[in-house]
Amino acid sequence: MPTSAKRNILMAPIDRYWELWEDCLGLIGSWGNLLFEVGAWITRALVLRRIRFRAHEHAVQIVRVGTKSMGIVMLVSGCIGVILALQTAPSLEQFGQTDKVANLVAVSVFRELGPLIAAIVLAGFAGASIAAELGTMKVGEEIEALEAMAINPIRFLVVPRVVATAISLVILAVLADLCSVFFGGVIGVTVLDIPYEVYRANTLEQLEPSDFYTGLIKACVFGALLGLIACTNGLRVTGGAAGVGRATTNTVVQTTVAIVIADLLFSVLFYGIGWT
Repeated sequence: MPTSAKRNILMAPIDRYWELWEDCLGLIGSWGNLLFEVGAWITRALVLRRIRFRAHEHAVQIVRVGTKSMGIVMLVSGCIGVILALQTAPSLEQFGQTDKVANLVAVSVFRELGPLIAAIVLAGFAGASIAAELGTMKVGEEIEALEAMAINPIRFLVVPRVVATAISLVILAVLADLCSVFFGGVIGVTVLDIPYEVYRANTLEQLEPSDFYTGLIKACVFGALLGLIACTNGLRVTGGAAGVGRATTNTVVQTTVAIVIADLLFSVLFYGIGWT
């Protein structure tokens, strides 16, 4: 076998990994650039009177993204609360601490699972929808038409959606927390025979303000990530209907991975500053 052929075979895996690394850096750069532009437009709207914030459009997007996701978030988070209660009870029962189910459900939901589950559900429900909508507009040359009319597509299309996903996810995370704790409490009282007053007291005793704040901070960042990734994929669509399909798939995958990595970074940060 020629030396050049051997070298190509040996270098092929390295080249593939290098290309993957370049693609990841390109994606992160695209998200960062879009985040900068969104932040700039929001700052201008808050500082300059001549630039309106377009509150109506933001409200429309919040209703579209958040309100329509409430049912599925409540269903999933309620199931999570039931699962946590049933799965942790046998281990605690061995030590005569079944009533501590309330503590475990409360702290795990408020700190971690509430924002995370709400974000993943919203990524599949609204993230793909945003990417498909913007992708269809890109394929139909509607975005080019906006630019031809001197209307900035970032301000007109992206900012309302990013703001809406961030605000909606904060609200949905609170809803997910309450539903998980409520249905976990229902199982604790009716199935595990934990007195209601004991369950309630343990829940309130375990929770601290930092548990609630950390969850809200995570939810806001997860929502902004979701909106940025969905809008980036939608604006980069090429290739007609097939490109729109790829954009929706990429949005769900990239958002899920980005949210989990961001959650890991937040956990390390909050552990370092003592918010755990």
